[in-house]
Amino acid sequence: MRIEESIKLGFKDVLIRPKRSMLKSRSEVNLCRSFFFKHSNIFWKGIPIIASNMDTIGTFNVAKVLSDFKILTAIHKYYDISDWKNFISSLPKEKFNYIMISTGTAKKDYMKLKNILSLSPLLKFICIDVANGYSEHFVQFVKKVRMDFPNKVICAGNVVTGEMVEELILSGVDIVKVGIGSGSVCTTRIKTGIGYPQLSAVIECADAAHGLKGHIISDGGCTESGDISKAIGAGADFVMIGGIFAGHVECEGSMVQENNQKFMVFYGMSSKYAMCLHKGKVDDYKTEEGKVVKILIKGSIKNTIHDILGGIRSTCTYVGATTIKELTKRTTFVRVFEQENKIFNNH
Repeated sequence: MRIEESIKLGFKDVLIRPKRSMLKSRSEVNLCRSFFFKHSNIFWKGIPIIASNMDTIGTFNVAKVLSDFKILTAIHKYYDISDWKNFISSLPKEKFNYIMISTGTAKKDYMKLKNILSLSPLLKFICIDVANGYSEHFVQFVKKVRMDFPNKVICAGNVVTGEMVEELILSGVDIVKVGIGSGSVCTTRIKTGIGYPQLSAVIECADAAHGLKGHIISDGGCTESGDISKAIGAGADFVMIGGIFAGHVECEGSMVQENNQKFMVFYGMSSKYAMCLHKGKVDDYKTEEGKVVKILIKGSIKNTIHDILGGIRSTCTYVGATTIKELTKRTTFVRVFEQENKIFNNH
């Protein structure tokens, strides 16, 4: 046993200090980024936000809307092949750039991944998603996928430490997914005692990845657009969002009506609700590690996207960053004990 004494920070522990700026308007900020991925040798351009591969968020309908904004969607792994065929047949060529195929690491997951990729050569992104990215089985699966699909962009995780980021990149991963226990409907930290404050995880993992010409995704912990700006300021190349995107008409989930208001059920993928939905039960050797909540229907996800992008543009104007890529170089974090004045939050 050992104790790491240095302070580790989450998004709520800091604010970004403003700096002098030559920008006259938020409209001058360019939020698109260009990436050249290490192993796949693929060039990509877009806004570096990803809709999470949760089954209520990573839907085909969400992807159709987000691709209009040049934003990625990690499609959840519970659609069958016929669903994929119908989706691909309706998808314009340019929108394939913003689609990720999600997969687990079981044999049936691998066979399904192969079948989906065989539907179109335009599919470029693979997201290998597990709760615990520290297992040797996971690393070996990553190597197998890289060997079999050398020309695809591989995103894999989740991990929270620099040494594991390095191992995954050296094993063939282009983009490492960073974050354990920070999601809005995740209870892993409570049930297991495992986790790492998200801002510090991003800072340390970005440093490790960029030294090997790899990239990272900050996955989890964002509750407002300001947190997305903080993640990018800390060095994240992409930010994955779940809870902020929940409850829109493009999402999928059970509807509940109470007091003449409509709600959508939103849940963690390791919750009892999700495991019973997709597997029919919770295995005896497992415990649930997710919440189930009800979210008031928010309308179209377009409105939330405009709000998020407006917030990030505003961040950039406060620090003088003309592009989202410059945000990291222009970021100085200030540790705080209070984020906002909450006197009227209940009114």
